[in-house]
Amino acid sequence: MSSDNQRAQFQVVTGNESPAIYHQFSPALETATLLFQMAPGLLVPYEFGGVEYEIDGYRKSAWIGTTLMISPIYDVVGPDAVKFLNSICVNDFTNLTTKGLRHAVICNDQGQVLTDGVVIRIGEDRYRTYWLNPPIDYFLKTSGMNVAGEDLSGTEYFIQIAGERSLEILEDAFASDLHDIKFATHRKASMDGKEVEIIRLGMSGNLAYEIHGPMAEFDEVYRKIWNSGQKFGARKLGMHAYNLFNHTEAGFPNIHLHYPLPWFESGEDMAKYMLANPQYSMYNLNRKLVGSVGEELQARFVTPYDVGWGFLVKFNHEFRGRKALEEIANDPPRTAVTLEWNGDDVGAVFATQFKPGEEACESIGAESEGMFTSNTFRGEMAYRSNRVLYNGKDIGISSGRIVSYHYNSMISLGFIDPAYAKEGNELTLIWGTPGTRQMNIRVKVARYPYNGDFVRNENKDVEEIPRHK
Repeated sequence: MSSDNQRAQFQVVTGNESPAIYHQFSPALETATLLFQMAPGLLVPYEFGGVEYEIDGYRKSAWIGTTLMISPIYDVVGPDAVKFLNSICVNDFTNLTTKGLRHAVICNDQGQVLTDGVVIRIGEDRYRTYWLNPPIDYFLKTSGMNVAGEDLSGTEYFIQIAGERSLEILEDAFASDLHDIKFATHRKASMDGKEVEIIRLGMSGNLAYEIHGPMAEFDEVYRKIWNSGQKFGARKLGMHAYNLFNHTEAGFPNIHLHYPLPWFESGEDMAKYMLANPQYSMYNLNRKLVGSVGEELQARFVTPYDVGWGFLVKFNHEFRGRKALEEIANDPPRTAVTLEWNGDDVGAVFATQFKPGEEACESIGAESEGMFTSNTFRGEMAYRSNRVLYNGKDIGISSGRIVSYHYNSMISLGFIDPAYAKEGNELTLIWGTPGTRQMNIRVKVARYPYNGDFVRNENKDVEEIPRHK
């Protein structure tokens, strides 16, 4: 682009024939790469100024992103709404108010995570869920309860803002005081007559919010928030930076990114349901397993205890997978940690690609593997998991490696035996898919979350932040 006065646009078209939305970005960030993903007809930005530039925005100011526009949105409605949600989720929804939310987790009979997401109560018998479809639709249709499901994907926009100055930016955009919104709560607010829902939640680890509203109003709301963000030095965030780079650094293991989901291994009826829908069947038909774990699927599936969510499991009600999780809770075989990779060993693997006559190892560059990164363009859903050993003994797996630019390191998440999860422990990671050259990489158990050098959202006292006047 030749001038700072130029503007480039791309089109976001929802899958339910809503009006086209144009999303504008600053030419100072060069061009944005577009990525088609999940929601039919929906284009979202893949990158603006590159991962290293974008991801660092939350530290001193904020980043503003729209990646969650791809989220499945599914309302559970009816007299048995709470009864139904309690029957399929490890969480208890009995006392959920219209201001609260739940990080909901659905498991299969083996206690393995089928999906996880957010549930908010928006009416007397209406609960809005994000990321719980398609398993929630399958279970609802076979529940026999007095409850209905409504797929509203593509009708609602998501704007995420995360960072130390995110509240100041929002208050500037809304011209109102939003200090009362506590962590994991939500309420309505108004912007120029447009009603929006603001949720205090995010994936950077520090102060963060989500803004939701009707898709037709997205453009005006987004532009106003971005204009306010520019006053405080905010940066735009694309899908590439949002996914692995937030979830790995901030210690939030994520579906499809750090582990696959057992949709096709949880009973014949569920498998048939998934395969009958092309949007879901792609997760099985194009599933490619890479990394030293090889073709072993069961080792890649996780339980809430493997990924650090044991505190979400409430045994005060009956739910799918309860029996298995009760046994696991007594002695969890794995827990989540950050693994910090030895730089010399990473360099040695990388160097094999430049030695003629020598078999090269698989690429270990900055481009992280995962469904939202380079693998998408190859028409496959590649899940990379590597074996983690202690003195030759398999103790778990590693996934979601990234270059942590701010800390000048390569890291991943590990789901390992709790006996070896002490910070500072030195372990070995096996790099290379079976059938290719494999090499050992020394890894060290590091702080979890890795970017824990600021106050977490749940602990942030926003009274320290100036109020809008």
